[in-house]
Amino acid sequence: MNFKPTFVFIILTSFLSCKESSTITKAEKDQPLINYVNTFIGTGGHGHTYPGATLPFGMMQLSPDTRLEGWDGCSGYHYTDSYIYGFSHTHLSGTGISDYGDVLLMPTNSINFNNGANGKPGYRAHFSHEYESASPGYYKVKLDSTNIDVELTVSLRSGIHKYRYPSEDNQYLVLDLEHRDKLLDYKIQRLNDYEINGYRHSSAWAKDQRLYYHLKFSHPISDIVYDEGDGIPVVKNYKFESKKAVLKFDNPNNEPVVIKVGISAVDEQGAKDNLNAEIGNKSFDTVKKEAEDYWESQLNKIVVESDAIDKKTNFYTALYHTMIAPNRYQDVDGRYRGMDLNIHHADFDYYTVFSLWDTYRAAHPLYTLIEQDRTNHFINTFLAKYDEGGIMPMWDLSANYTDCMIGYHAVPVIADAYLKGIKNYDAEKALDAMKHSATRNKFGLEAYKRYGFIPVDEESESVSKTLEYAYDDWTIAQMAKKLGKVDDYKTYIQRAQYYKNVFDPESKFMRGRFRNTWFSPFDPYEVNFNYTEANAWQYSFYVPQDINGFMNLLGGPEALETQLDELFTAKSETSGRDQADITGLIGQYAHGNEPSHHMAYLYNFVGRPDKTQERVYEILTQLYKNEPDGISGNEDCGQMSAWYVFSSMGFYPVTPGNNQYIIGVPFFDKASINLENGNVFTIKTYDLSETNRYIDYVYLNGEKLHRTYLMHDEIMDGGTLEFYMTDNAAVWGSRDRQRPTTEITDHIILPSPYIEKGNITFRDSTQVVLNTSEDDAKIYFALNGQDFELYEEPFLITENSEVKLYSEKGNLKSPVLTTPFFKINPNLSIKLESEYANQYAAGGNDALIDGIRSTKNYRTGSWQGYWNTDLIATVDLGSVKPIYNLEVNFLRDQGAWIFLPKAVDIFTSVDGNNFQKQMTWKFNAEGKNETIDIETVHLSKLGEARFVKIIAKKLGDLPEWHIGHPMNGKSWIFVDEISIE
Repeated sequence: MNFKPTFVFIILTSFLSCKESSTITKAEKDQPLINYVNTFIGTGGHGHTYPGATLPFGMMQLSPDTRLEGWDGCSGYHYTDSYIYGFSHTHLSGTGISDYGDVLLMPTNSINFNNGANGKPGYRAHFSHEYESASPGYYKVKLDSTNIDVELTVSLRSGIHKYRYPSEDNQYLVLDLEHRDKLLDYKIQRLNDYEINGYRHSSAWAKDQRLYYHLKFSHPISDIVYDEGDGIPVVKNYKFESKKAVLKFDNPNNEPVVIKVGISAVDEQGAKDNLNAEIGNKSFDTVKKEAEDYWESQLNKIVVESDAIDKKTNFYTALYHTMIAPNRYQDVDGRYRGMDLNIHHADFDYYTVFSLWDTYRAAHPLYTLIEQDRTNHFINTFLAKYDEGGIMPMWDLSANYTDCMIGYHAVPVIADAYLKGIKNYDAEKALDAMKHSATRNKFGLEAYKRYGFIPVDEESESVSKTLEYAYDDWTIAQMAKKLGKVDDYKTYIQRAQYYKNVFDPESKFMRGRFRNTWFSPFDPYEVNFNYTEANAWQYSFYVPQDINGFMNLLGGPEALETQLDELFTAKSETSGRDQADITGLIGQYAHGNEPSHHMAYLYNFVGRPDKTQERVYEILTQLYKNEPDGISGNEDCGQMSAWYVFSSMGFYPVTPGNNQYIIGVPFFDKASINLENGNVFTIKTYDLSETNRYIDYVYLNGEKLHRTYLMHDEIMDGGTLEFYMTDNAAVWGSRDRQRPTTEITDHIILPSPYIEKGNITFRDSTQVVLNTSEDDAKIYFALNGQDFELYEEPFLITENSEVKLYSEKGNLKSPVLTTPFFKINPNLSIKLESEYANQYAAGGNDALIDGIRSTKNYRTGSWQGYWNTDLIATVDLGSVKPIYNLEVNFLRDQGAWIFLPKAVDIFTSVDGNNFQKQMTWKFNAEGKNETIDIETVHLSKLGEARFVKIIAKKLGDLPEWHIGHPMNGKSWIFVDEISIE
C-alpha cells in the first residue's frame, strides 16, 4: 500500500504535537496554609493593610490602632509606629482614604481619658514587634507600658478580646467612641455588671456611618466613670451622652479578662443577636480555632508547591488579602442598612466596601474562578443598592455613596460574571442597572454622550474617564449581545470606541482635548488633572476592549511593541503634581497603581510573549516582598494581591468580559485551583529556575498549546496546564495566529476631528489647522454660522469667532463640535513675575486677561495655579486711562490645598517704574472653610494709570488642622481673571 506524502505529514504532525500521557497529580500542601500567611506584609511603606483578626469577607476587623491620621494611617496601623492607642473593631484594608476604627477598647492600669497623642500622659501604650504576632483570624501583643498581654480573635460579625493584666489591682478598660473620625451621635449604656451597649454614628469618608455594639465581659464591672467632655471623670451617665468611659473589673484571682463584642449596622439588638449567634458561650480558643479552620478552607482553594518559603508566603498572603474585602454588611437575621439608610432584609448575603476602580481588573475576575457563589451575592448586592439608592455603587462604604474614583465598574463585574455563566440574579434587571449607570449626566457623562469624549474644560480627569467609560460600555455591549438586545449592543459597542477621540496621532498618547485642541503644554511624564492618579504614560495603553484597534492607531504591532519598550525603559521620575499613589515604577510603568496592571501582558498581542515573561517575572520578584514594606503601593482591597495570585500561576485577565486569560510566566513548580464545581485545574512547571524564566512550549490537557491565552471554560472544566521552561527567549506564541486579540469590528465610529494649530485666545489673528486621526477622512467646517465647507487648507481668524467642525468617511460621520475663539485687546498685555505650575497653566501667559472666566472646579484647566509662591502680575493697558473698576478672582478649595492668599496688594503706575499702592485686601486665608467658592477682590475709581500690579501673598505652610500639615504641605494660589474697566 502506498501512502501519500501529505497523509504522512499529517500523521507525523499529530504525533509530534502530542506527548505521552502521564498522570499529573494535583498540588498538595506540606503544612497548614495559614502558616504561610504573613499578615504584616503591607503594613509598612504605603501598603495600608492591617495585621489584626478578621474572617474572609467578614464584617468585623479587630485590629490594633497605632496611627490616628495621615495617608499612611488609612488602615489605623503602620509598622513603623511604636504606640498602640487601642483595639477597634472595623478597619479598611489597603485603601487610599481613612475611615472606620469604630469602638476602641484599650486595657490599662489607670483612669485617663486622654489617648496620649498630644504628648501628655494618656492610655496609649508602647509596644515592640518582638512581642507581637499575628496569623489569619488571630492577633497577639504585649503592651510594654502596662505589662498587659492582649489576644484578639473573631467570627464574622463578632469578636473576642482576651487580656492578661499583671495583677488583680487596677484592671481598667477604656471605651472610646471619639477615636478617629468625627462623631455625629453616640451612646454608652451600662445594662448590668457584665454588659454594655450603644452606638457610634460618625462622619469621615462615609458621611453618615452607623454602627451599634454590644459588649459582654467575663468579669463584673466594679466601677465605671464617664468623660463628659472635659476629661474629668463622672460617675453617672443618665443620658448616655458620654463619648468615653473607663471600666474597672472585679477580678480578685487575676484570671484572664475576656470581652465578647458584637457589632451591627442595624441596631443594638442586632449587635447582641450577632454576638449570641456566632460566639455565645464559646471560649476564646474555640473561636480562634473556628477562625483558623475557616481561613484554611478558604486558602485551600488554590494550593501551590515550591521550596521557596518567601514565594509561598507572598502567595498565600496575597490570597489572604484578596479575601478580606468586600465586607459582609448584614446581621444573622438577614437585616441590613441599605443605601437609603433604611433597614432592609435579604435572603442573599449583602456586602459593602467595593473598591471597584481597583478590583474589577483582577480581584473580581479571581472571584469568578474561586468564589462563584459569592459573586452571585456580590451582584445581588449591587442590584439591591441600585434599588435603595438609585444607582449601583462606584465605591460604597457602610451604606454611603462616597463618589470616589471614576467609571461605573460594577458594570464589568456583572458582565464578566454573566459571560462566564454566573447567573443567579435577574439578568434583565442587571442590564437595566448597567445602562442606568452609563446614561446619567454626572461625572462628565453628559459631555461624553454628546461629543464622544469628555473635554478638559467640562470635567476633571477627562482622559481617564473617557477611557474607563469606553471599556465599561464595551462590557455593557457584550452583555446586551448575549441577551439579544440588538439596539443596546449597537449603542454601547459604538461608545466603546470613544477612546479614539482622545488619541493624539502625533504624540501617540491619549491626551486631553481642551476646546477641541490638544491640552498643552504636553508632557507625558506630568501628573495633572487630565488623568486619574496617573500621567499620559500610565493611561495611554488603557484600551483593553480593542487592543487591536489601538494597535492600528499607533501604526501596527511593531509600533505598539516600541511604545511598550519605551514605557518600561523611560526615566522613572514624574513631573507635575505629587501623587503618592504612583509607586512601583519600572520606567513609567507604575505597578503601585491599577491602570498599569495589564500592560506587561500587552506584549503577547504583538507576538512577543518573551517580553511579557521578562516583565512579569521582574514585577513578581522585585515588587512583592515578604516584609512589612512588601507591596509597592496601597493594596487596594485585594487588587494588588489578585495581580500576584493570577500572575504567579502563569496567566492574567487583561480584558474582563472576553473570558480570556493571557499567559505570562509561571512562578511555582505546581499550582492547583480547587474549583467549586468539584473540578481541579493544575498548572505544572518543568525546569523552573531563576535563569529558566522563558516558556519553551506548553501543553493543555496533553495537547500542545501554541496560543498565548487560555479560555475561562478550559479552567473550569479542570485539567492540566504544563509549562516547559528554558533560559532563552523562545519563539513560542510569536506567530500571528497564536496571539490573543481583542477587536471591535461592528458598528465602527469615526473619530472627531480636532484643531491641530490655532490659538483659542489671540491678539491680532490666528491661523487654524484642522486634522483627524482617521486616514482618508474628510473634514468639514463652518465659520460664524455659515454653511459647512470641505476643509482643504488652513484658514485665518481675525475676530471673535465660532468654528464648527465634523468629519466624514463613507457612511460615517462624527459629531459636530463647536469651538469659540477669543480676540484679546491687542493693547492689553501682562507680565508675570511668578512661575505658574505647568499643569495649571490655563492656556499660558495671557490666561489672566483672556476674558474667559472659570467655574468652581479647579480641575477643568481654566485656573492658573501657583504653588508655594506669591503671585506677582503687572497688566499693561497700552496707554494711560481712567480705571473705574478692577476685579481679581481667587479660588478656595481647601480640600485640594487651594487657599486664598493672605493679602492682595494693588498698585498702579503711569510709567511702569513708580508704583503707588491703592489698597491691601486681606483674606482669612488660614481659617477652616470647607465651602468651595470663588472670592473676588474688587476696587473702584483707581484714577488714571497705564499699569496695574497685583501681588497676592501665599499662605505657605498649611495650617495645623489641615490633613496636609503633617506632610509639611504647602498651599496653592489659584487665580483666574484680572478684569479692568
